[in-house]
Amino acid sequence: QVQLVESGGGLVQAGGSLRLSCAASGRTFSTYAMAWFRQAPGKEREFVAGINWSGSSTYYADSVKGRFTISRDNAKNTVYLQMNSLKPDDTAVYYCAAEPRAYYSGRDYYSQSSFGSWGQGSQVTVSS
Repeated sequence: QVQLVESGGGLVQAGGSLRLSCAASGRTFSTYAMAWFRQAPGKEREFVAGINWSGSSTYYADSVKGRFTISRDNAKNTVYLQMNSLKPDDTAVYYCAAEPRAYYSGRDYYSQSSFGSWGQGSQVTVSS
């Protein structure tokens, strides 16, 4: 399994921006499907965004579409989540997830069970 380390979380005012990074160990990062999930206090973990091995396909939850952008740099073994126009409802712990699967259907990205490796999480707090 790949080891994942998230960074870039913090406190930001509503309307602001943050960029999360997820650095992965291992030599086969370029073959991994990657995703971001989040978990707010008292709520279940939910899908945020996903990206295929090459970066050619991306998927988003309706709640973040048009505001968040997922991307990856396979040369740096890193996946990013650019978060713009942040809202207090975006407050959560954000988790990076990975699975060595080159071909996933779009709906596979939405399920936590599709991913076997997880990071420790990064807190994002958006103040109103």
